[in-house]
Amino acid sequence: MTSVKEFGIEEEATADALGRGSFVFTDAYSVFDWGQMPDRIPDKGASLCTMGAFNFELLEAEGLPTHYRGVIEDGEVLPLEETSEPPWEMAIDLTRVPDLPHEGRAYDYDAYHAEAGENYLVPLEIVFRNRVPVGSSLRSRTDPSDHGLAFDGDDWPAEAVDLEEPIVEFSTKYEESDRYLEREEADAIAGAASIDDLEAVAREVNRIVTERADSAGLVHEDGKIECLYYDGEIRVADVVGTFDENRFSYEGTQLSKEVIRQYHKRTQPEWVAAVDEAKADAKRRDVADWRTLCEVDPVPLEEAVVETARDMYCAGANAYTGREFFDAPPLSSAIGAIRRL
Repeated sequence: MTSVKEFGIEEEATADALGRGSFVFTDAYSVFDWGQMPDRIPDKGASLCTMGAFNFELLEAEGLPTHYRGVIEDGEVLPLEETSEPPWEMAIDLTRVPDLPHEGRAYDYDAYHAEAGENYLVPLEIVFRNRVPVGSSLRSRTDPSDHGLAFDGDDWPAEAVDLEEPIVEFSTKYEESDRYLEREEADAIAGAASIDDLEAVAREVNRIVTERADSAGLVHEDGKIECLYYDGEIRVADVVGTFDENRFSYEGTQLSKEVIRQYHKRTQPEWVAAVDEAKADAKRRDVADWRTLCEVDPVPLEEAVVETARDMYCAGANAYTGREFFDAPPLSSAIGAIRRL
């Protein structure tokens, strides 16, 4: 099980063939890499499954191969448009995910690929950015000139920066504390999959999701994809273009998991600080699992906050897909509640 979705195996993948399985999307959520938080957000899982299926079908229509096979209703695999209610379960092709051995924070990717062969999940997340908001990690890790941008004093401006060309970055996928990578290291970690091809796929996914968001009146700020490599081909995997994987905004207000993340920063600063300290302490000690070093646990959200989060996911999914899958207020009303948090 991942932190927010369960993983079912119908047929195991082999060295020479993809398997078959499913994702079951739950109402759990995770922020700051904590894993499952103490609350559940009603209908969140169905909204993620719905948006993910919708986007996979957009990608397939544009000729991008994916691991998506359809959504599952009453045991039958269907395209999204044939469902009678919002789906919770997605049918997918399975690839292999070898163990990633490590000693402390030193990970053995050579061992991963020795077992992976030519059928494996690429152990990277490919991140694309259309905007650099205030607070983005990109500002602390890089200078504008690193991306061909020029501002007075070569510092990032105080306001958000909209990019003419998206920035694509690579980060680790299976390390306890994920980190951004230089291109050369990302290429080595990708194994047989071409880093140039991975970037090209990410840019195409970004284009498709951005165009769809624009048609729905949303701004697509950034997102990420994961990919599998099979028989010399890169296929988009995991789930794409949801409010957990991507950041959208509507009339200047965030419409993504970032809303919940920022709420925790405002209302549980002691826990957020403890998470940051535990991650830093783990790095100093060369310990992989930082959670064992965290001395503070998160507390549940208030009921009104859970309701606002539910309406955000559901109203947003309705707006993005252009179909009333969920009983939810208009997006403008949902955004108003988010602004009042």
